[in-house]
Amino acid sequence: MTQQESFKKRVRARMATTGERYASARRSLLDGERAAGGPVWMSEPEMNDERVRAATGRGWDERCDLIDAWPGHTGGHAAVATHVHDRYDVTYWWAQAITGGWERITGRRLPNQMADGTFTAGKSKTVPVAADELRALLFDADARSDLFPGHDTELRSKPTSKAVRIAIGPGSALFTIEPKADGRTKVTVSHERLTTVDELPAWKFFWGEWLDALSDE
Repeated sequence: MTQQESFKKRVRARMATTGERYASARRSLLDGERAAGGPVWMSEPEMNDERVRAATGRGWDERCDLIDAWPGHTGGHAAVATHVHDRYDVTYWWAQAITGGWERITGRRLPNQMADGTFTAGKSKTVPVAADELRALLFDADARSDLFPGHDTELRSKPTSKAVRIAIGPGSALFTIEPKADGRTKVTVSHERLTTVDELPAWKFFWGEWLDALSDE
C-alpha cells in the first residue's frame, strides 16, 4: 500500500470514529503528523519528479525542503510562488506549478483544490456531436433547458469566446470544445468554484453521465 493510500485509510477510520467529514478528518491528521515530524507526501503533485527536475534543475523533495526552510512559506500561495520565482530564477509558470505541487505534497491543498481554496470537478470525453452544433446548443437558452434538465443555467461567455462558460449549480462550468477530423468532438468540462471537497463526487458523476448522454444522442 502506498503512503497516500495508507493515509486515506487512516482518514476514513477517523471519520468512522469522530463523525467528521473527509476534509476535517484529513486536516486533523495532517496537523498531528506535521507536529510530530511525520510523513510529508500526503498527495501526488500533478507533474512527476522527472519533469520538474528536467525543467528546473531540482526534484520535488528538494523543492519542498527549500520552500519549507523559507520563513515566509506560511504566507499563502502567491507569496510562495513569488519567492520561488525571485529566489530560484524560474519562470512565473514554473513558480506556480512548483508551489501547487508543494501544497499538494505537504497537504496544504487537496487534490482538485485551487489556490483560492475552491475545488474543480473535471470530466472529458470525445462525443459523436459536431463542435459547431454543441456550441450552438450551449449558447441557446431553450436548448440548455433540454441539455441540463432540472438545473437553472446562465451563459457567461460571449459568442466569440473559444471556451464556453455557463453558471450551473454552485459555481460555473467551463466547456472546452475541440473538433476532431472525423466529425466528433472532444469535450472537456471543468466545474469550477465548488466550495467544499464533498461536492466533487456528485458533480463528477453528473458530468460523466452528461457526457455519456451526449454520446447516446
